[in-house]
Amino acid sequence: MSRKIPLSWLQLTRERTRLAVALAGIAFADILMFMQLGFRDALYYSNVRLHTSLEGDIVLINSQSNAVLSMKSFSQRRLYKALELSTVQSVHPIYLDYTSWKNPITGRTRNLLVFGINPEVNIFNLPGVQENLNKIKLPDVVLFDRSSRQEYGPIAAEFEQGKTVTAEVRRRKVKVAGLFTLGASFGADGNLITSDVNFLRLFNNRQQGLIDIGLIRLKPGADATVVAQELRNYLPTDIHVLTKQEFIDFERNYWASSTAIGFIFTLGTIMGFIVGTVIVYQILYTEVSDHLSEYATLKAIGYTQKYLLIIILQEALLLACLGYMPGWVFTMLMYQKARDATLLPVFMSFDRAILVLILTIVMCFFSGTIAVRKLRSADPADIF
Repeated sequence: MSRKIPLSWLQLTRERTRLAVALAGIAFADILMFMQLGFRDALYYSNVRLHTSLEGDIVLINSQSNAVLSMKSFSQRRLYKALELSTVQSVHPIYLDYTSWKNPITGRTRNLLVFGINPEVNIFNLPGVQENLNKIKLPDVVLFDRSSRQEYGPIAAEFEQGKTVTAEVRRRKVKVAGLFTLGASFGADGNLITSDVNFLRLFNNRQQGLIDIGLIRLKPGADATVVAQELRNYLPTDIHVLTKQEFIDFERNYWASSTAIGFIFTLGTIMGFIVGTVIVYQILYTEVSDHLSEYATLKAIGYTQKYLLIIILQEALLLACLGYMPGWVFTMLMYQKARDATLLPVFMSFDRAILVLILTIVMCFFSGTIAVRKLRSADPADIF
């Protein structure tokens, strides 16, 4: 009958204040891990939304390009050379560059990312692009990203009210003729889409035909991986040939390994795990110390060290589950605040929720395993 007594639960709830402090500490560690992982994933996701939206199978970039943040131009003749392959259906050059946008209300300038495309064909799977392509055929007309940061001005709000919206881009007056949705990223707080002709008007220092991204669409049934390898053998080595997924991974790997941001968020997650481990260890160690005589009594009447270890690990599991729930709830509120403040895609994912739960259980079990060493000193002969 003694084995049916919920000894672990009774010990934890005996002192409610200590339990509340323990749960608060675990929740804090969970929130720290959730926020670090959330910002890290938002970093990766926001910087590959453009790549994911491309309506194509293969991407060509300059071999010296590291990421969208630092693209190098190459001759579009390399791109059109790909048409010589029978599996290639069409090719589409893309210009992109960063420049200044002048807030029409405050007059302050802020950099944004501008894309120049052929308006005859839609190559972006983004809301608002397809229906506005004809508008950017007109001189000095652009599409504005409605998800850009507020520092660019109330562009989307005024446009939706039916007002004529104009602004200065690179000291040239442009008209906003439509809105699309891409979103801010760690590389760009705002985005514009215009025609290739308008792009070259804005960037009059750029040479026509020197593009930044080459997009290739294949004929139905063609294998992108096979065609990409054929293009690598066919095109000069100054061109980097990537499938669409490889292009996404290329950008993601840059932010994960070539910048300090990815490392910092990962380090923050590790620190949250360590903080939680220390907090749970202190709670369980104190719990064992305060009940050392009771544990010695259990040993005296025949209970083994393994049984006492199970009790401590049960306490650790209870602390993990009870502390995880308020941490998850508070994190959801923090994610909402972060999205509103930064416009970054900070969302809770099922994989992340499970990962942090597993980390919390491991954290508590590890602390319990360390704290249970105190039970070795629970010798009835010494205590009594």
